[in-house]
Amino acid sequence: MRDPQSITVNDDERMIPVWSIVVASVAFVLVEYYFWVVAPGQRHHAPPPIGFRIYFNLSWGIVVALYFLMVGYISKDAPRRGMSTRFWMLICFVMPGGIGAVLYFLLRQPQVTRCPACSTHVQSDFHFCPQCNYQLTANCGNCFRTVRATDQYCTRCGHELAKDQLPTRLHVL
Repeated sequence: MRDPQSITVNDDERMIPVWSIVVASVAFVLVEYYFWVVAPGQRHHAPPPIGFRIYFNLSWGIVVALYFLMVGYISKDAPRRGMSTRFWMLICFVMPGGIGAVLYFLLRQPQVTRCPACSTHVQSDFHFCPQCNYQLTANCGNCFRTVRATDQYCTRCGHELAKDQLPTRLHVL
């Protein structure tokens, strides 16, 4: 598994990098310039009604800007999940119409965190650390499904969780 970058809670709101915002803004302005200045001069017939032109021009500008914002988001999100940033950005640019971004969101790995006991990289859906056997999440002792630490009974099988003798680090006072 690749060594993932960790992003702190305060950095979660900065998942879209500044370069992506700048590129999206420039792309929006260029699309608007093309549709309002360049394209009308090349027409050989009457232009469509002004309402349709405004709607069409703004829609295309927003779609192009959102595309670059999405690529920026992927450039920050992929390292958090231990995935190749270059590969997924290339897929997003090569696959037309946003198909690459859709593939990224369908195929992306769970977020990777560190084990509190041994600092090994573990996926967020792991119940136990694969290196030191530290229990990362509370789970039912009967069906082994994830439960919240505050639950009294398992939501899947109805097992009474107080009988499981959870480690003290998972007990809620």
